[in-house]
Amino acid sequence: MTLVRGHIVTEEGILENGTVRIDAGRIVEVSASSAGAGAVDVDLQGGWVVPGFIDLHCHGGFGGDFMDATIESYETITGFHGRHGTTTMLATTVTATKPDIDAVLQATAAYRDAASSRGARLLGVHLEGPFISPKWPGAQNPARIVPPNADWLQDWATAYPGLVKQLTLAPETEGAIGLIRELRKLGIIAAAGHTDATYDQLVDAVDAGLNQAVHTFNAMTPLHHRNPGVVGAVLTDARIVAEVIADGVHVHPAAVKLLTQTKTAGNLVLITDAMAAAGLGDGQYSLGGLDVTVRGGVARLTHGDSLAGSTLTMIEAFRFVVQRIGLSVPEASRLASANAAKQLGLGNELGAIRAGAAADLVLLTPELDIVRVYRDGVEIG
Repeated sequence: MTLVRGHIVTEEGILENGTVRIDAGRIVEVSASSAGAGAVDVDLQGGWVVPGFIDLHCHGGFGGDFMDATIESYETITGFHGRHGTTTMLATTVTATKPDIDAVLQATAAYRDAASSRGARLLGVHLEGPFISPKWPGAQNPARIVPPNADWLQDWATAYPGLVKQLTLAPETEGAIGLIRELRKLGIIAAAGHTDATYDQLVDAVDAGLNQAVHTFNAMTPLHHRNPGVVGAVLTDARIVAEVIADGVHVHPAAVKLLTQTKTAGNLVLITDAMAAAGLGDGQYSLGGLDVTVRGGVARLTHGDSLAGSTLTMIEAFRFVVQRIGLSVPEASRLASANAAKQLGLGNELGAIRAGAAADLVLLTPELDIVRVYRDGVEIG
């Protein structure tokens, strides 16, 4: 049994100097009353208790890459991001061959089923590509881009039921609309990304079931007042959940603020899009077989100018939208936790501090520095 006191961010609002009691991996009580000093295990002294962060789009961290497809690499990634507040994440691939993607699915299934992780919960896989537009590859390998393939999807769904949680594709490509319909039948998030779609093509895809946009503003047709593009559809269609990399590099703070002012129906989520360099500093790295140079914390293709993922952590994104964009801590918490949980269909289990939910908590100082992170009631160290 663990009892934590602080400003607790709940679905209904803030419980100032309230308490959260956790036991056997669950939240068993959330109270506005302040327990006696001797009864409290952690007193945050005016700090915050927020739900564990959920990252739907992460390629790696601290030297590990999900494309490595090894248990050791996955332990490294989930441990690193877990220490930075992420309690649930999706193993995100890059555009690659089917055998390489198969290997990631196999490794993720084995890692998840082993239930031995001491870091973030690896819920499943986000397939970013290979069904994307060659006009907007970003840091994806153009040589590995292929048209949408329903047979591949069926193979993955049969071999690993429920493991694929999200698939990113270019919805304007031939066969994409049919694949989107199949994804939604399987309960998989269908996301637009690395796409040359027009506004009308994106809306048609949403009508077919597409329900997310990856790293909004990046690798997609931009907003123009006579040609609103993918960005125009994302900003104006409430059915689309928008991801954003809130690091001030991928998206200007003014554009992040625009998203927070237009996506107000629980349809904006913070992501890291982190790569292996996260947590390691400047130097030479690799992403999907492409050389990447990190300089000043910014990752770009060595041979080209495209941004190549990020070195971001979820706590840094959380602080960014509070300190640079001006969101309140509860508003930022929804973007970092509740909205992603809802998109995954796990709003009753994750992303909220309520009795009966998983004891996934991030404990913060008043300045939003991490004190402790709990996943299923166990501290991530």
